[in-house]
Amino acid sequence: MPIYNKDNTEPYKLSRTRIENFCKCQKCFYLEEKLGVAKPSSFPFNLNNAVDELLKEEFDSFRGTDENHPYILNAGLDAKPFSHPNIEDWRTRNKGIGYLDEETNLYFYGLVDDVWINTKTDQIILVDYKATSKKGEVSLDAPWQISYKRQIEIYQWLFRKNGFDVQDLSYFVYCNGIQEGILFNNELKFKIKLIPYKGNDSWIDQTVKMMSEVLNSENIPESNSNCEYCRYIKKANL
Repeated sequence: MPIYNKDNTEPYKLSRTRIENFCKCQKCFYLEEKLGVAKPSSFPFNLNNAVDELLKEEFDSFRGTDENHPYILNAGLDAKPFSHPNIEDWRTRNKGIGYLDEETNLYFYGLVDDVWINTKTDQIILVDYKATSKKGEVSLDAPWQISYKRQIEIYQWLFRKNGFDVQDLSYFVYCNGIQEGILFNNELKFKIKLIPYKGNDSWIDQTVKMMSEVLNSENIPESNSNCEYCRYIKKANL
């Protein structure tokens, strides 16, 4: 993975995930982007990825047609899947939707799950798929789910930077695997819930400037007191 060099004239690429890394801990961000010391990799969520792909195929079957997806219809939304020639690029690895901040020479990009359009206002709606399996109703109320909220706000910011009229209200298509009351029978069944979230991307422009300042500094930032990785290293006396 390339590391940041302030003397390089080529734009430095930062994914949506790396903006999230900065928000969580500036020290970990600096170590990875400036010194090439990455955190341990996590295991891939293959079942979640499978759900994502199935949902994409399903929504794609309604994209550009006169029909609409039952999830949207049942929720009573004035929306439908957005038909655009770049939709596949926006959600393809190593492509996505991107924006070059010329002041910092940082290029930001992200991969979206889906884009809908408001059929009354023609504003686009950012949509993210989530899959889990828990008892009770899914929500966005857990403290760690701030990452989900920042994720959708970064997507909104990227689309606005590309000239799109973006609706503040976004949606999570949340798939909750049912654990009780049914036989497995080689099938995993889900309860689907559309969760609205009103995004606010006003924090991102300032964050971009802060990221640039950190990258151009020769001083390693302080750890975030809530960073589990930094706490582990400190307790291990490394």
